[in-house]
Amino acid sequence: MKKIFASDFDGTLYFYKAPDPDKLPAVNVEKIREYQEAGNLFGLCTGRQVGGLTPFIGGLVYPDFYITSSGANIVDGEFREIYKRGVKPEIAEAIIQEMNPKGFRLTLDVEGEICVFSEMDYPGKYYIITGTKDCPPGLIHQVSIHTESLEDAAHYAAWVNEHFGDEVEAFQNVIEIDIAPRGCSKGKGVNILREKLEEKYGKIRLYGIGDSINDLPLLEASDVSYTFPYAPQIVQDKAAYVVDTIVDALEHSMKEETED
Repeated sequence: MKKIFASDFDGTLYFYKAPDPDKLPAVNVEKIREYQEAGNLFGLCTGRQVGGLTPFIGGLVYPDFYITSSGANIVDGEFREIYKRGVKPEIAEAIIQEMNPKGFRLTLDVEGEICVFSEMDYPGKYYIITGTKDCPPGLIHQVSIHTESLEDAAHYAAWVNEHFGDEVEAFQNVIEIDIAPRGCSKGKGVNILREKLEEKYGKIRLYGIGDSINDLPLLEASDVSYTFPYAPQIVQDKAAYVVDTIVDALEHSMKEETED
């Protein structure tokens, strides 16, 4: 039986508020390599865009798959398409027009590329736009909003779902809001990946780990799920195991006995 490990990124594998080099701890990188060298697959399941991952893991972590933008853009380790969905441009534009004046930082994922509304301190490629009309060509996989508080994030996620819930779904990720096409989620993403990998490997065992409310669909869709002591209680209640680090979860996955 093939073991597949799907990991959230921020707060699970990568800690953007930590000083370098602790943002991506070396022990995490080493354990991922060990996991893959043992014949297992490791990949990311995140609200970030592909372009929001590669500048930080390049040359260190080589995922076997990327489930990005809350499951709206899924690619393999060579960035070949597995599944793609898009937010309608008119819906994205309506959200932009409502949220931009509030001073929140907005980001669009367009075919894995980052689109923002002002310059930022960022090591990777990005586009500065004024709206959907000057985005690069392609699908808008997700609209993300960086708010100022948990209360703002909860309030405006609910607002998006109330006004546009027939077309999109807003997921709160701490003080971030990730808005993906209706029906997309991290859970739907790993289920699509499961079907794809079962065609190649036969029966698989899926492990999932995350630290936030938007990871609940991932944990629910996994055969074995993990979270951390610092995760919200609702996330801890859903996970099968509460571990100190992703290293602990990877070690548990490798040692778990499964039927072939």
